[in-house]
Amino acid sequence: MTADAAETVRARTRTVLGFPRPGVVFADLTPLIADGAALGVVADALLAPFAGRYDVIAGVEARGFVFGAAAAGRAGRGLVLIRKSGKLPGDTHGLDYELEYGTDRLEVHADQVAPGSRVLLVDDVLATGGTIEAAAALVELAGWRVAGVSVVLEIEALGGRARLAGHEVHAVVQR
Repeated sequence: MTADAAETVRARTRTVLGFPRPGVVFADLTPLIADGAALGVVADALLAPFAGRYDVIAGVEARGFVFGAAAAGRAGRGLVLIRKSGKLPGDTHGLDYELEYGTDRLEVHADQVAPGSRVLLVDDVLATGGTIEAAAALVELAGWRVAGVSVVLEIEALGGRARLAGHEVHAVVQR
């Protein structure tokens, strides 16, 4: 299944040069998202390495919501949203983290997951790893455990996996 899922991702990823700014080679996963059967294949591949080892899925804003929801639906598990600051009503846990030029903040609802629950983090792309590293730290700050990190595409040259030392990381495709 993994080889089929990887081929599915490769066949349905559009490369866009110079987006969102000059010099960037953007991996556009929207053709994959638009294909329901392909999305199901990829959702299964995101889950497979962690079978039986998570209680809930957490999707990281924004495209992690799409893949996280697909995976949660396939697994029959709930989806927790990890969002940018100020987007969630009610009580939240929050964590500030460093960006290349400044800081940002991630938040998660404080009351949606039981203490000690095993959370599988799902996102679209692992590039530099800053956001998913912050998401993992936020999960731990909230009193939950990171069951693993599962992404559709890893851009190996950017070294994001190194920032996730201590966590099992799975990528459907590495390039």
